[in-house]
Amino acid sequence: MAKEMIVNPYDVQGDVDYARLGKEFGIKPLDEKLLKRIEKIAGEVHPYLRRGIFFAHRDLEKFLDDYENGKKVFLYTGCGPSGPIHLGHYTIWSFTKWLQDKFGIELWFQFTDDEKFLYKNKTFEEIQGWTKENMLDVIAIGFDPKKTHFLVDTQHAGIMYPEAVKVSKKITFSTIKASFGFNDSNNIGSIFYTAMQTVPIFLPSVLSGEKQRCLIPLAVDQDPHFRISRDVVEKLGHYKPSIIHSKFMSPLTGVDSKGSSSNPDKMVLMTDNAKTIKKKINKHAFSGGKETVEEHREKGGDVNSDVSCQWLRYFEEDDEKLAEIYEKYSKGELLSGEIKAMLIEKLTKALGDHNKRRAGAEKLIDKFVYKN
Repeated sequence: MAKEMIVNPYDVQGDVDYARLGKEFGIKPLDEKLLKRIEKIAGEVHPYLRRGIFFAHRDLEKFLDDYENGKKVFLYTGCGPSGPIHLGHYTIWSFTKWLQDKFGIELWFQFTDDEKFLYKNKTFEEIQGWTKENMLDVIAIGFDPKKTHFLVDTQHAGIMYPEAVKVSKKITFSTIKASFGFNDSNNIGSIFYTAMQTVPIFLPSVLSGEKQRCLIPLAVDQDPHFRISRDVVEKLGHYKPSIIHSKFMSPLTGVDSKGSSSNPDKMVLMTDNAKTIKKKINKHAFSGGKETVEEHREKGGDVNSDVSCQWLRYFEEDDEKLAEIYEKYSKGELLSGEIKAMLIEKLTKALGDHNKRRAGAEKLIDKFVYKN
C-alpha cells in the first residue's frame, strides 16, 4: 500500500504528486507568459525554469510588476543550520544567485538557528557551529556581499523580535497545529517559530521606511510557513510575499522522495571531495537500467527513475545535450555506468570550484552579516 503523501516543513512522506500538491496548497503553475516576462528582464530563462524544477508560484506577477515599474524589491531565502549542506540546498541557492545577478537586487538570507535548536537533538553550541559552517557554503555560492545581508535569528533578535511579536499576535495556536501537525507535546518555542520566519518578509521595509515586496525561492515543503505569513503581514500593513517553488531534489536512493543531510550516503554534501562523490554515485545512485547489459541494449533504460539522469537536469546546462543523453539511454545506447560517469564529472567540477571559494569564505563573513 502506497504511503499517504505528507508535505510540510517538518515531514515529507509518500510519493509526491506535484500537480495534486499544487491544488492542495493553492499555488499556481509557472506558465509560459511568466517565463517570457522573466526572459525579458534577465535576457534568458534559467535551466531550472525551462525544465520545470521551479514549477509553481504565488503572486510572481506582482513582484515582476513592481520591478518593471521601478519599485524597490528584494529576495529572501534561508537555511536551518543543523548539519552539512547538500546539493538540494545548493541548487535553490544557485538559482537565487542567478535571480540576484539578473535583477540586480538585494538578498536577505536568514539563518534559523533558533528553529534548529528547538527541533533538533543538538546543543545550542552545536547549532552555532553549524551556523558558521553553513555560512561558508552560502558565501561560496557567490552572492554579492554588497547586496546580501545575513540575519541570524538569535544574533539579530534586537531588530527581529519586536516585529515577530506583532506577527505572533495575529496567529492562533489552532492555525499552527493544523498547518504543521503539532500537538500538546511540542515545546512552546516551536509554536512561536513561524513568527520569526515571517519577519524577513517585511523587515527591509521597516528598516528603510520604504514599502517593498519580496520574492522567496524555496522548496515546496516550506510553503505552509508562508501561507500563514501571507495572511498576517497584510494585516500589519505590508505586502504579501511573492514565492517561487522548487520540486525536491531526490536522494541517491530513488526519485520519489526528498534528499536530506541526515543520511550522508543518500545525498552528496557540498564538502564532499572527488573520491567521495565517485564512491557515493557509483554505490548508491539508483539505476533505471536493466539487470544485464544485453537486456539494457535491447530495451533501454528508464530515464524517469534513474537518479543520475534526473540529477543531470541540475548540472547539464545544454538542453540539446541533455536530450541526446536521455534519448541514447532510453534506447540502450548508453549504459547506467556511463550516465553515472557523466554525473560524477559534472559534480566533481561544480563542487571542486565551490570548495575553492569556500576555503576563502571565512574572512568574508563579516561583510555579509547584517550590522544592527
